[in-house]
Amino acid sequence: MKAALTPRYGPPETVRIGDHPTPSPASADVLVRVAAAAVTTADWRMRASAFPGGLWLPGRLMTGLFRPRNPVLGSAFAGTVTALGPDAKGFAAGDRVFGFAPHGAHAEYLAIKSDAAIAPLPDRLSFEDAAALPFGAASALVFLRDIAGLASGEHILIVGASGATGSYAVQIAKALGAEVTAVASAGNEDLVRSLGADHFVDYRAADPLAVTAGYDVIFDTVGATTFRRARPALRPTGRYVPLNFSMLDAGRAALSNLGKGPTMKIAVSGDTRAILDDLIAMIENGQLRPVIDTVLDFEQIAEAHRLVETRHRSGTLVVTMPEASSTEEE
Repeated sequence: MKAALTPRYGPPETVRIGDHPTPSPASADVLVRVAAAAVTTADWRMRASAFPGGLWLPGRLMTGLFRPRNPVLGSAFAGTVTALGPDAKGFAAGDRVFGFAPHGAHAEYLAIKSDAAIAPLPDRLSFEDAAALPFGAASALVFLRDIAGLASGEHILIVGASGATGSYAVQIAKALGAEVTAVASAGNEDLVRSLGADHFVDYRAADPLAVTAGYDVIFDTVGATTFRRARPALRPTGRYVPLNFSMLDAGRAALSNLGKGPTMKIAVSGDTRAILDDLIAMIENGQLRPVIDTVLDFEQIAEAHRLVETRHRSGTLVVTMPEASSTEEE
């Protein structure tokens, strides 16, 4: 099969299209013919070994000390089930599915356990739209609903509100009944307001933290703030929630929860079938819509990595596989 291969850590051009063995489904696996996949900040960080905040060594130990342990990157995918292991349950050949795998989605075929983060895909949702959901939308749902405990009537500041995670955070915060102040560049104001933002701050023109006790939750999706800077802008029971964090942040979060006043909440989002089902329910209820920046052909995946690395996007970047259609099953 064709796959995007990353034989070593390096710049975007390190990624190349080449031949790779087609995976065989294990006993409880389903084999998916990938139709579309997202290229995310996680893919960029793993490809470039650009792990944030003192996490370089733990990151290398996890992904491969000298070269990528798994040369095929990619987690968020959508496609069609083509084969199943004898113990796989819940799916059949021909099913349209989407999900989140540890790696391997940037290829024509992907094997994934049938009880992992994979779910049926409604006919009304295209493969491209579905591939744009598992990374950003799932993270936003977990961080806002489960980690921050965002409640109806609370005021949330979302930093990086037009990005792959922030664009979903705006929608999910509104679905949870919150008042939303979105931070992005001026060119993305119309987008974030269309997603439901009540207020907008152009980060180049104003400091969104220049308020006192104004927010119940601050969700930073891009690493533009710190707990120290954000704390005065939080209400006494406020929560500061960074999408990415350093080793020092882990210590700061633990200390913040020992005393009174605003706290820092950190966690690592893990996608599950239940979360994917929740996202589909929100789409069916009109509370959530996919946000895609660009759709590129699979052969342009190095360019996709370059675009992701600029960190100036409006939504998720998606690549489509050859001979795959957003409306036709394989």
